[in-house]
Amino acid sequence: MAITVSIVIFMIAYIFFKSVPYFSWQLLTNSPSYLNDTIGVLPDILNTLYLTFTTLLFVLPMGVGAAIYLNEYATSPKLVKVIEYCIETLAGIPSIIFGLVGMLVFCQFFGLKTSLLAGSLTLVIMNLPTIIRTTQESLKTVPQGYREGAFGLGAAKWHVIRTVILPCCIEGIVTGCILSIGRMLGESAALLFTAGFAHTLNGYFEGMRSAGSTLTVALYVYAKEQGEFEVAFVIAAILLFMSLLI
Repeated sequence: MAITVSIVIFMIAYIFFKSVPYFSWQLLTNSPSYLNDTIGVLPDILNTLYLTFTTLLFVLPMGVGAAIYLNEYATSPKLVKVIEYCIETLAGIPSIIFGLVGMLVFCQFFGLKTSLLAGSLTLVIMNLPTIIRTTQESLKTVPQGYREGAFGLGAAKWHVIRTVILPCCIEGIVTGCILSIGRMLGESAALLFTAGFAHTLNGYFEGMRSAGSTLTVALYVYAKEQGEFEVAFVIAAILLFMSLLI
């Protein structure tokens, strides 16, 4: 336990120690410009927020709905086992493969090109197993007596699920949501293929149709390709802060 805690504290302290001298209001609120030789991470922060919000907008209804079907509606144990096996397999696929498939399917086949929307749809597929499994486990913790009592009072099945079961397992759904957001914030391989790495400041709807760099992709570009390690440490500190806040 001490070793684990020490590693976490060391990583947080090291990143913040390296990044604090380079934090500035200009860096956080400007867009990068090669003409003026300025660097800014505001587009990357906004793109990360756009991507996370859009992914949750798709993945939460799909994931929670699939978990409700598997736990409350499915009557064939064999079908449930097959679906759960597919979910576990999906969870074990490397993210770079999701990026390749997302590029071929969303960017090329559906004509979305390299855009935040294509990256968001790729992240939806990646995070479905997390949402489904955590919601499933939460649904299983609701006592069977709650269901029987509600049915005994004459409530319909969907009414029981909506008013009795879901409120009891909301904590598990929120936990799956937080875990998914953490994976979205830290994903870079899949987004390099689908969302691109443009540092352009756009509004939400325009940004979703355009290529954009998230914080993790921007960290890779600044550290690996441009050698701007000071900016990379600032981005790492922002990501840590967002993770701790979540």
